[in-house]
This record gives sequence, C-alpha cells and structure tokens, in this order.
Amino acid sequence: MQHAAYWITISHLQRWTNAKINDLIKKIYIDNGANLESFFSLSENDWREDYSLDDNQVLSLREAKEQVPNNAFLAESLLHQGYELIPLTSEEYPPTMKENLKMSYSPPLLYVKGNKQLLMEDSIAIVGSRNASANGMKFTENVAKHATEKYQVVVSGFAKGIDRAALDFAMQYTGQSIIVLPQGITTFASGFKTYYKHIVRGDLLVLSAFHPHAPWSVGLAMARNPIIYGLAKNIYVADSSNTGGTWEGVQDGLRKCRAIYIRKTDLGEESANNELIALGGVAVDLHGNQLSSDEIENAANEQKEILEDLADNIVELLAEKMLTAKEICASLDTEMSYQRMSILLKNIDDVEKVKVGKSTKYRVKDLDIFDLRLG
Repeated sequence: MQHAAYWITISHLQRWTNAKINDLIKKIYIDNGANLESFFSLSENDWREDYSLDDNQVLSLREAKEQVPNNAFLAESLLHQGYELIPLTSEEYPPTMKENLKMSYSPPLLYVKGNKQLLMEDSIAIVGSRNASANGMKFTENVAKHATEKYQVVVSGFAKGIDRAALDFAMQYTGQSIIVLPQGITTFASGFKTYYKHIVRGDLLVLSAFHPHAPWSVGLAMARNPIIYGLAKNIYVADSSNTGGTWEGVQDGLRKCRAIYIRKTDLGEESANNELIALGGVAVDLHGNQLSSDEIENAANEQKEILEDLADNIVELLAEKMLTAKEICASLDTEMSYQRMSILLKNIDDVEKVKVGKSTKYRVKDLDIFDLRLG
C-alpha cells in the first residue's frame, strides 16, 4: 500500500460522485499508464490539459492535495491497527461488486478487517425492515441456514432487525458473513469486540466504503444499501414496508434487472412484499424456495377466501354493535393488526365508518346486502 495516502485522498473528494472519481482513476492508470502519486505531483495546468478537468474539479483536487500528509498518517495508523485498504485497481477488489455496480457506482476504496477471501466467494444478502415480523425472522433463519450449508457468504448491513438477524443466524450455524457498515470502520470498536472470535476464526469480514472516522448517519445508511446489494450475487427480502431503505433498494435492483427473491406474505401481515413481487420480484416461500405461478395463484385464491370469510364474520359482529378496528381484531381473535383491519373495512361495502367522540368506529350500513370487493 505504497500509495495508500493518495487512495484515501482521491476516494473522498468533495462534491465528486463515485462515477467521476472512478473515471479519473481509469484515466490515470489505464489511459495514461500513471499512478496516483505521479498524478498528484502534476501541476494544475497539467491536470487541465492532460485530464480535461474544469476549474471546479481542479479546485477540489487542490484542496484534497493539502490533505495528503494527514492521510499518510491516517493510512499508517490504519495499517498498524490491522485494517486493510482495497482500492478499485486491486486484484483483491470484489468482482461481484464490479459486476453489479459497474464503474459508475462501485466505491473507489474499501476499508476492511477480517478474512478478505470472503469477497471472492459465492454470496447472498438477506434484507428487510428494522421492525421484523415473526415470519420474516423465520424466513431469515431458514435462508441463512441454507446459505451456510451451501458455503455461501451472508452479506449483512448490520441494521437492527432483519440485517442483524441474518448475520447472527449465519454465525449461529457456523457460516461466514460480511458486515457492510453505514459508518467509518474505526468507529465500529464495540462491534469488533462483539464479533472478535468470528473475525479471528476467519468467518467474518467487516467492510466500509466511507472515511474511516465518519460517524453513523442516515445518509451513509442509505449509501450503504447499494453496496450490500452489490456484494451479493443473490438478494432475499424478508420484510419490507412501502417506504425506506429496503423498499428503495429492491426497486433500484429491479430497475437494474436483478433477480430479487421476495418472501410472499400471509394474510394480515404488515408488509409491502407482495407489492414488490407485483413490480417484478421473484416470489419465494418461507424457506426461500421459488414459487410457481400456480402456487402463487392458489395462495392468492386461498387468501381471498379467507378474507371473504373474515368479512362475513365482521358484518355479523357489527350487526350487533359498533366497534373500533382494534376491538374487531380482539373480538375475532385474529393476528391481523388493527391498521390492516382498517384497510379491510374500507373494502367492505356493507360497512361504514362513523365518528363517536374521539374514536373511529364501524357499523353495518344495510343488513340485507353483503358485497365484498377487494382492492
């Protein structure tokens, strides 16, 4: 890592996207046959003439060049503490990342600690909401266990919920995993202590694409998600809401024509999984096995029958007295949340909503007519 300080400098250029940084790296190494040290020794006029850089880019590079001495100390400190740097031009850079993210989105520099060989292995990612459902957690365990049996590395974003569970299940079943951090790698001290034995054993790699001292932030958490998807050959979705990182990440993956395996959810679950399946995701069962079109249709018909029966029971119940959605759930002893119940009630033509004080209650409009229409 003779040029480590220069790699740190160029990888965190202010106001530069990964695409622009990587394009400059390509011009330096491939088009000009040079390296970063020689590039930073050039004059600003040379930058303009040899690399077609504009005034704003030159200004940004001038500011960055002033940080090279500080970055040299940082690089030395990182290497002394056992961290390693993997630049885009290295043979150790994960080929799966380059294939999935291309030059436009691949991070120019990776900071890692642990078993680097895991970057070369077959890999999957299991993603999902922070508020994991029971079925989502069981799905995560099943898929992680199956992955370890097939010697696949489980990529984890280390977020609360599904991400953390994917990592812990992989470790529980003596598998291997990559943690992709939403922060700088030196800020993960407590995590290194927690997973020390797994790192020493060679079962875990910790990776960050951000400045080593960068604290956690929402922005970095969102920027981390494409890296998770980029490192994984296959992606499995346990739970997703219709907003947030999982929802955005899956839609981005589908736009890039990636096969994303999404757990088909059951009646009453608080999940947008089925919406993502409708957008092009591959429907899978609780064990991660792909469902055929007949199985999907049968499951849909079965859920429709269940909803129709449930609607009948709701109308009978509301024929006796007005109730809130939460009271209806309790009376019918259903696992459906009252939020989902409220949505179902809107689709039953017999039922109308009324305001009673501060409460929203439901009653039957016409006891002689029952017409259920599902949206």
